[in-house]
Amino acid sequence: MNPLDELRSLTNLFPASEPLFVKAEHIPSALTPEPYKTLLVHDHHMTVAMETHHGSSVDVRVIAQKLDDLIYAREILLLKHGTDRVVQYGIMRFDLSYVTESVRQEIIAGQTPLGRILINHNVLRHIDLGAILEIEAGPRLAAHLGVPVGGVTYGRMAT
Repeated sequence: MNPLDELRSLTNLFPASEPLFVKAEHIPSALTPEPYKTLLVHDHHMTVAMETHHGSSVDVRVIAQKLDDLIYAREILLLKHGTDRVVQYGIMRFDLSYVTESVRQEIIAGQTPLGRILINHNVLRHIDLGAILEIEAGPRLAAHLGVPVGGVTYGRMAT
């Protein structure tokens, strides 16, 4: 997997008039600065990392979603529970054939973060970290995260 090609593939699922990022670069995980290293460089669900870091559960806000046969994708924000404080932006793509019908329906409902659903049902608990990305926020990402356009943040690609 080329992480930048995969990033383009994910962002192309939800096209918009303004770009999500100005620039993205694949960097070695060892060079990821804190607190991003702790938040991103691991083999756990991001839900767990965010809950641990923020000392609170997280809520999901679905920006957009699509279902193509059993391939489900959604663009989301994770918020600190009970607040409007955005703690993560993400795009996920998931093959629903790996879970039961009841888990599929819970995922598609968009009321609970994906990681929390999978943990609660004890499925797909190991995550393979694919790449760490250094990202300069474009207008859309900047608006979601409350950072300036061109501000640097970090993300990850994982399966």
